[in-house]
Amino acid sequence: MSAKTLALVTGASSGIGRLYAERLAARGHDLILVGRNQRQLQQAAADFLIRYGATCEVLAADLSRRDQLHLVEQRLTEDDHIALLVNSAGLVSGGPLGAADADALTTMLDVNVVALTRLCSAAARSFGQQRRGAIVNFSSAMAFFDTARSGAYAASKAFVLSMSYSLDLELRDKGVRVQVVLPGYTRTPMLGDNHGLAADMLMEVETLVDAALAGFDKGEFVTIPSLEDLGYLARWEEARTAMRPHLSLRDAASRYRRPATPTA
Repeated sequence: MSAKTLALVTGASSGIGRLYAERLAARGHDLILVGRNQRQLQQAAADFLIRYGATCEVLAADLSRRDQLHLVEQRLTEDDHIALLVNSAGLVSGGPLGAADADALTTMLDVNVVALTRLCSAAARSFGQQRRGAIVNFSSAMAFFDTARSGAYAASKAFVLSMSYSLDLELRDKGVRVQVVLPGYTRTPMLGDNHGLAADMLMEVETLVDAALAGFDKGEFVTIPSLEDLGYLARWEEARTAMRPHLSLRDAASRYRRPATPTA
């Protein structure tokens, strides 16, 4: 990311998005700050201007509302100065699916899946035409988990991971970078009371954001901040690749075939 790249950061009101935007401001980038809390966005914009000389536009938007999401899409599509999209906005709505609030789940999926997908689509179209730029998607380590406690949330993050793989294939030859970041449990307002997690399972937001940026600087596509041994990720990706030729064939696997009818 060259200095003075104009970056659009969602979820910039607080938590990961707010700190990521600050780190970009410190690196010399100008910003479009997107979030639901206009007062917090304005405070961040004023702070970044004073501390880093960054020019920041505030774009207050609830990404679960289609009309407000459309305003952000428009900026990505029409403003060719934007060269970096950071999809940090996200919601958590947990609980077993059988006991969940269906409306809360829908709102979460509107932000975690629908909004992120539409913003990626708008950025891919704009950045691809200009043959430059980068998209950073925040998924979660929950993308690898099977959990009854927050199955819909984990599934939404698995979607982000899977779509980022496809987006990278689409854009890499057009000069557009894609990075997907998979944090574990992180001390942010969204986590709430930390769910009684052990201290060694909980990462500070500063550690996470700095690791995400270091991963970007290293050219990583997948960044898992707490994963020391990248061999785990490599073996998982190798297994996915090895299965691919066997997933769509004319014949069913032998275990599903009817036994031959004996002849008289």
